[in-house]
Amino acid sequence: MFSKENSRILRETFWISFGKSFPRKWILYQTKLKGLAFKFHFDTKSAMVTLDIEGTTENRIKYWRKLQSLQEILINEYLPNAIFAESYALDNGKEISRVYVLIDDKVSIHNKESWQHTMIFFNETMDAFENFYDTYKDFISV
Repeated sequence: MFSKENSRILRETFWISFGKSFPRKWILYQTKLKGLAFKFHFDTKSAMVTLDIEGTTENRIKYWRKLQSLQEILINEYLPNAIFAESYALDNGKEISRVYVLIDDKVSIHNKESWQHTMIFFNETMDAFENFYDTYKDFISV
């Protein structure tokens, strides 16, 4: 069991290490589309790379339909393990739409032995997600 402070230090150390191991500027929130953002998530049970759709219902529906129409391309050419969730509940109860790739095979931010595997997963998965987005962003934004 880790104290809150120990957990905070481990999380901070992981993200600093990740940034040093894979130094590049990710798109993340700079998609230039309101309510559409890429995110990394790593906790004590799993790691995810996500493309989240938030905002108004109209906005969510618009972007979700676009991504659904590209689902086969995303899975066949970029991310074979991508999961499409039209309705995804966040820990705070907020509902969003999410496309994500998950690993939950014994990774934990509290286990340094799983960090390298997670960092490689993050780098490769986000790179593929961003390549997909760069190719189809004009279609998604219309």
